[in-house]
Amino acid sequence: MPVVVFVAPLCNAGALASLEALASLPDVTLGVISAFPQERLPEAIRARIAGHWQTHLQADADELLYAASKLRDYFGRIDCIFSSNEHVQEPIAQIREHFDLPGLRPAVAHNFRNKAKMKALFQAHQIPCARFQRIRRHSDAHQFIEQVGFPIILKPTYGAGSASTFRVDSFHALQQALWQLNPSEQNEVIAEEFLTGEEHSLETVMQNGKAVWQSVTRYLPSALEAMQNQWIQWRILSPREAESERYADIRAAGAAALKALGLDTGISHLEWFRRPDGSLAISEVGARPPGAQILTLHSRSHSANLYAEWVRLMIYGEFNVPKQRYASGVAFLRGQGSGTVKQVIGLDDVQRELGTMVTDMSIPQFNMPPTGTYEGEGFIIVRHERTEAVEQALSYIINTVRVFLG
Repeated sequence: MPVVVFVAPLCNAGALASLEALASLPDVTLGVISAFPQERLPEAIRARIAGHWQTHLQADADELLYAASKLRDYFGRIDCIFSSNEHVQEPIAQIREHFDLPGLRPAVAHNFRNKAKMKALFQAHQIPCARFQRIRRHSDAHQFIEQVGFPIILKPTYGAGSASTFRVDSFHALQQALWQLNPSEQNEVIAEEFLTGEEHSLETVMQNGKAVWQSVTRYLPSALEAMQNQWIQWRILSPREAESERYADIRAAGAAALKALGLDTGISHLEWFRRPDGSLAISEVGARPPGAQILTLHSRSHSANLYAEWVRLMIYGEFNVPKQRYASGVAFLRGQGSGTVKQVIGLDDVQRELGTMVTDMSIPQFNMPPTGTYEGEGFIIVRHERTEAVEQALSYIINTVRVFLG
């Protein structure tokens, strides 16, 4: 019986879905390292946990290694350790190297976490990506603007998603962003050209160095635009045509990018743009499952449980999903105003109009505080055989449902 340790710094949707999939495996001894008490987990998951270690910090490398050592002493061995969280990929790789466990080692994990190193590898392997520059002092940012002009993107080298990411349109905005990011020799920041066009993601499963499954989504609008405009009800569409010729170029570029970065076995989440002229540019990629309900969308599109398949891949090296049968999409429900959730309207209309197209619904709860993210306070997932029908359903949802704060 393999001893598997799952690292969950946060008790978020991705961690819970992963733990639920792990708990469903009868032949696994499950250990958990988390920054939260196991009492926060559902009873069905708690009942399957054979060992739990709570850390004080979410992603401290030394503390995670100490926790893994204690669980190894308790179990007698560890056969596999992994996480769905971006920020612990390097510490987990160090643990694997320390105990000689299978999976990403530090050099490869660093390729994924350090966005400047990532972009340099893309350029060296002629993989299409945004122009970039490492920023250690304010003058570096001014030099980059002389090359590419405004707007640009400034973000942490070790960022994830759109957190602490700034669109800079002027020298005044540049100074504000630099003040907040505070670049230095010890705190490198990355500057990128601002990409325009349609923003997408590409999810890829690598098995022994080969891409065995790929699927795409489209962001409506871009993640950064949704993050910077609190009123936007963000949507993500997973088209049924993911395997068509339309996406052949990004499937090939994505597989090449993962090979350049060194991913042998695992799942990745790659964000990319289709420029107005039809060309593509890769923004960045993480060696972990996507957030924002994307893996749930792919699960609905394929009538499978992609979280379960991912954990099987990580433990047994096996991955198998049926052919995609549906398009799917998610509309996030974001509160309008300030305060806490006081009223949600339009849900009955959505249920009546869309009926069985709705597969998942998370309703914002009364008095819950806003999350402050583009995922809002709830979501509705729909699926249909036709991509156009899903697009229309998502538009209907965001024009019908309203979440009022007060």
